[in-house]
Amino acid sequence: MLPTGGATQRAVGEPPPPQADDPGEAVAVAVENGANVWPDESAERAFLGEARERGEPVVATAIEAIEETDTKNLPPLDDLVKRLPADVRETLDELFRAKFIAVRRVPKKALKD
Repeated sequence: MLPTGGATQRAVGEPPPPQADDPGEAVAVAVENGANVWPDESAERAFLGEARERGEPVVATAIEAIEETDTKNLPPLDDLVKRLPADVRETLDELFRAKFIAVRRVPKKALKD
């Protein structure tokens, strides 16, 4: 297809783009046309149903519980930034353009043992 001011025009001899009747085909058509489309809920259910019919194990992905952290006892951001030596702050800014924007407590699960 050739772009022509907002409309697309097919080149001579180029077949028309395929049309889709169901959501699963619509995703395939979008991928053929170069679009990055994530399947909607109905397409996902159809895929899982077909997988079950073929005897493939369908396992729901587990969602990890987010560990709540206490944010009441956190110091102000400015106090923490002032704890860093000036040369360290300058180096961070020079190398990474690092900007401190918030104070957050990291869950223990996120840290290596």
